[in-house]
Amino acid sequence: MLETATAAPVLTVSTRVLDDPGEILRHTLPDRPLAFVRRGDGIIGIGEALRYTFSGPDRMRQASEQWREVVRAARVDDPVGLRGTGLIAFGAFTFADDSAAESVLIVPRVVIGRRHGRAWLTAIDPVPNARALPFRSMSVPMPAVGRRSTVAFRPGVIDESQYAAAVRSAVHEIRDGAVGKVVLARDLVGSLPVGADLRPLLLELARAYPDCVTVAVDGLVGATPETLARTDGTTLTARVLAGSAARGSDPWSDRLAAEALASSTKDLEEHAFARTSLVDALRTIATSVHADEEPFRLQLPNVWHLASDVRAVLPAGTTALDVADVLHPTAAVAGTPRDAAVALISRLEARDRRRYAGPVGWMGASGDGEWMLALRSAEIDDDGTVTAWAGAGIVADSDPDREVAETALKFRPIVDALAVARAAARHSADDA
Repeated sequence: MLETATAAPVLTVSTRVLDDPGEILRHTLPDRPLAFVRRGDGIIGIGEALRYTFSGPDRMRQASEQWREVVRAARVDDPVGLRGTGLIAFGAFTFADDSAAESVLIVPRVVIGRRHGRAWLTAIDPVPNARALPFRSMSVPMPAVGRRSTVAFRPGVIDESQYAAAVRSAVHEIRDGAVGKVVLARDLVGSLPVGADLRPLLLELARAYPDCVTVAVDGLVGATPETLARTDGTTLTARVLAGSAARGSDPWSDRLAAEALASSTKDLEEHAFARTSLVDALRTIATSVHADEEPFRLQLPNVWHLASDVRAVLPAGTTALDVADVLHPTAAVAGTPRDAAVALISRLEARDRRRYAGPVGWMGASGDGEWMLALRSAEIDDDGTVTAWAGAGIVADSDPDREVAETALKFRPIVDALAVARAAARHSADDA
């Protein structure tokens, strides 16, 4: 745990134009991927130039100050000048203040990025007196991708019956006035071969969920739909997702499912809690805040969500991670009131969420960046253990069986991506 920012080495950072690299997810490391990609655009990292770890309630504030120290010491040559070029760091932070897991900030050795049809490569050298790259453009070969691994998931600490019991307990607490809303999650566990190539998993998530962000940081992988904080100068955007329903099996039933969600008292109440919580938190740091008055229906391949977009103006010098620190945990992943909901989660789940539902993303030297909530995700440990999580928002009229079904839907991105037939894996390996 870092109490104060430590002196950072001088990094030499060079960004150069890159010929079309193809699917950039293929270029990250097979067993230690770093990625933040949506619809083919984004950034991937290769290796680690710097790695910092944090813990405790001040973990994001410590990381933000450490990043400022890294930026102050860096020598950056960036003629490309796009969002995501120059010096960047990937990060993943725990959900709970008292988590036993580490929160991390990783500066990669190499970054490959693409945005709006332009691609680039950034080299980050921690060696003293290093020289900037002498050339102005380059190309990289397309790497081969290994075989897709499969996982047989089983219930973790919280099985379906235990989860239903936890929902009933939560409803009792809500009706007694202890909390207004609480988000409860359950886990599935499985295993991968040690050192398995994780890029096929990332490629499958990106293919199946193109409107989500495919993320990978320090063993945390997923395809998340929810933006916690995205900053561009003093402009902040965020998206609240709360309230969901399964997609229909045909156009008629799908339309009915969307209309039922939009008129569901339970889901509208859950969404209102989440939106109000985020807006109230933003008002403590932003000079102006605007939120959608009514949620819209967000269509994903397996689920409908109620969604609201929020925009705000920030004071100069505020980083994306500063905002994430103020907002986390939102009512969309914890509940409201925040402290009471977090305490109830700890008691009813009885398991460390680690980085599930915590901030995951990246930021650049200016402090701009994008932090998502680590949803539709799993953590893959060094021994190959895979732990996936899915949660649902519980309010006074929640039905335990429905909440079990909702979590099953939210497991699908990870479970389906790791259950692809080995025949498909063979074709993928042959095509690489």
